[in-house]
Amino acid sequence: MDKQQLSKDILKLVGGEENIDQVTHCMTRLRFNLNDNSKADKKTLQNTPGVMGVMINGGQFQVIIGNEVPKVYNALVGNMSKSPDAGTNASSETKTKKNPLSALFDFISGVFTPILPAITGAGMIKGIVALLVTLGWMSETSSTYQILSAIGDGAFYFLPIILGISTARKLGSNMYIGAAIGASVLHPTITALLGTGESITFAGLPVVAATYSSSVIPILIAVWLASYVEKAVDKVTHASLKLIVVPTVTLLVIVPVTLIAVGPLGVIIGNGLTDGFSWLFDNTGLFAGLIIGGAFSLLIITGMHYALVPIMIGSIATLGYDYLIPMMMVANFAQAGSALGVSLKSKNKQTKSLAMSTSVTAFMGITEPAMYGVNMKYKKPFIAALIGAGIGGAFMSLFHTKAYVVGGLAGLSGIPMILGETFVYAVIGLVIGSAAAAVLTYILGFDEEIAVETQEAKEVNTQGANASQTSVTADAGAAASVSVNEEEVKTEDQEVYSPITGEVKPLSAVNDPAFSEEIMGQGFAIQPSEGRVVSPINGTVFSLSKSGHAIGLVSDSGAEMLIHIGIDTVKLKGQFFSPKVQAGARVSVGDLLMEFDREEVEKAGYETITPVIVTNMHQYGAIQSAGKTNVRETELIYTAKALK
Repeated sequence: MDKQQLSKDILKLVGGEENIDQVTHCMTRLRFNLNDNSKADKKTLQNTPGVMGVMINGGQFQVIIGNEVPKVYNALVGNMSKSPDAGTNASSETKTKKNPLSALFDFISGVFTPILPAITGAGMIKGIVALLVTLGWMSETSSTYQILSAIGDGAFYFLPIILGISTARKLGSNMYIGAAIGASVLHPTITALLGTGESITFAGLPVVAATYSSSVIPILIAVWLASYVEKAVDKVTHASLKLIVVPTVTLLVIVPVTLIAVGPLGVIIGNGLTDGFSWLFDNTGLFAGLIIGGAFSLLIITGMHYALVPIMIGSIATLGYDYLIPMMMVANFAQAGSALGVSLKSKNKQTKSLAMSTSVTAFMGITEPAMYGVNMKYKKPFIAALIGAGIGGAFMSLFHTKAYVVGGLAGLSGIPMILGETFVYAVIGLVIGSAAAAVLTYILGFDEEIAVETQEAKEVNTQGANASQTSVTADAGAAASVSVNEEEVKTEDQEVYSPITGEVKPLSAVNDPAFSEEIMGQGFAIQPSEGRVVSPINGTVFSLSKSGHAIGLVSDSGAEMLIHIGIDTVKLKGQFFSPKVQAGARVSVGDLLMEFDREEVEKAGYETITPVIVTNMHQYGAIQSAGKTNVRETELIYTAKALK
């Protein structure tokens, strides 16, 4: 990677130096505060060699580089005429202005991601129960059926309480007040009162009858309003009275307002969206699936798919099925199919290997490596994926294909979501979508020469090849490819031991696309129960962030590791973190690397879930889990399997 050239490209594509108010970097990404995000060429930047991804989070424009980010940052600063932290003369209003739509998607994602395990578990149980009844292995009158049904329905019935907690946490307000609001509207007395059909008032104001069990939007709006009331009351209340006054006033204001105005409006909006999509699929034949299935990957790119999550959950909760989940699945399968087509068509060994590996991960539901790293890079495969998804989606829509539970990724691991009366049509639709995308990619072809030669030129120059920068021959490129392949053969399996005591989570549970979509690498995350980090490998500390939240290591066998403590904790600027090693230090498994105040980090509003990943996955074939759900320091959590 030519750091100087990459830094110049980034500087130009973010809108030039005059568009940069501030730029910093964390362990893996450049973090820009731009005066105008719309002036940045995000699409071109995403396809720039050396850039792993681009995302906008909380109004901050983030360019994901990986372990080389300090060098790219230094080169970037060297190409700027002013200090990157000096700021411009732009008004504070301009600097803090955020895209409302982006903020909404970030809010929805932040609320629903933490509750997915509860929804997934309950949904899977509902699916299993339905399957057992369908097969005649369980009677609907048995006590076993009733208990299992209650387990499956529980999370959905009490969804307002679960969402109340998650929403309050996302907004930085008291989670238990959020739960109390949800519990209040679900109280049996209020439920019975609203179900009588009689005229009901509160302090002379009319209360509109509404059903709050399994609802989504009412509690989101209610807790959002509660966060403002809570903060306003807290500001004017003496410290000695806060514990009593703040929650009392918040509940007395918000619960009646919810029953009188917010709840009915939220129910109308939620039911309207659910009924609208149901009508679309029930009455437009193949056209709904053609359009939504074909466009779903575009929604994922823009982040707009987060806005559909409440609709999906609401549909399952109220109707018992959802039409959108199959569309998401066929879009993912089509991306996998296109990457497979690239692998079959390509004449370049590296491209074939990359496309094949990303195709496999896409079939499992992780599409971003295939989408960004292969299909969008060559353009035509991405178009083929959109067409394939549209064809598969049209077939599904024609036969009213449904998902019956929410659970798992939208790939092969998510097959239980579509178990039901339309299962056969769903499987056929997925096969059609992926096959159509693969065939179209193979027929349309793609121009890989320019991208491949450019990348090979960079690799040859980086490795000190004698070929000149302006004349890299095909033979030199092939030599670079052989060199890389020889290194891969020599790579050994790498056992990774837990650096933290806590609960093992999949990367999909991390509320940051750079990790959840495996853009940075593969591995697992740990939800810590203690504030200690020890070395997971025998090797060397090659980097330590100034803020202390991220540690880079390289093992004796060559595995490059990243331990990233928490999400967005770089903003704490080192507060609550106490490094115990320096870059260059030699470490063994179990050596103390870092101590941090877990409780204080969480009180400051930051998640402490910690990804532990291998970043040079091009040298490894797969990650093999040790099968543990809870670990202590130095217990094996996974093995990075070397390419053979």
